[in-house]
Amino acid sequence: MAKLYFRYGAMGSAKTLNLLAVRHNYEVQGKRVMLIKPCVDVRFGAETVRSRAGLEYPADLLVEPGDRLKDSDLRGLHCILVDECQFLTGELVNHLREITRSHDIPVIAYGLRTNFKAELFEGSKRLMEVADSIEEIKTTCKFCNRKAVFNLRHDAEGQALLDGPNLLLGAEAAYSPTCYPCYHERTSLARSR
Repeated sequence: MAKLYFRYGAMGSAKTLNLLAVRHNYEVQGKRVMLIKPCVDVRFGAETVRSRAGLEYPADLLVEPGDRLKDSDLRGLHCILVDECQFLTGELVNHLREITRSHDIPVIAYGLRTNFKAELFEGSKRLMEVADSIEEIKTTCKFCNRKAVFNLRHDAEGQALLDGPNLLLGAEAAYSPTCYPCYHERTSLARSR
């Protein structure tokens, strides 16, 4: 039976670059891949999957809450790749999980594990619960050389932001990959202001 993979990492860990490399490798072998992206991710255009390194590819399918893939979409597929999987609903993750069994198609989902408050996203939570394989894509902290595990949201001056919506695309705030000591230091400073 095919597997469900969850490959997560902090911001800037090259998750999308890795996804696009996997897509390329399948296609070079003449295999059909479906590239899925949640509709809420419009940073680089509604239908574009783009890495910060500049590589991009159009999504084959944009998904919204409640969507399900049709059997006709799955015929002849060798792999399903999902970008920004943290924005999926638990129900859609369950559907992708079932596709690995019912259609024997591997699903590889890439995304963040937690938001800027260090809380699991809905899609990531469900993937942590049901994925066959959970793999961390590593990067270093922006402020030191330790491994980054958190996503620090900050303003233009670098001050940590503690409140706000989970989804904040294209806003003035920025995100940085951060280790726990640097995350703790910056969020504690913000709480004391």
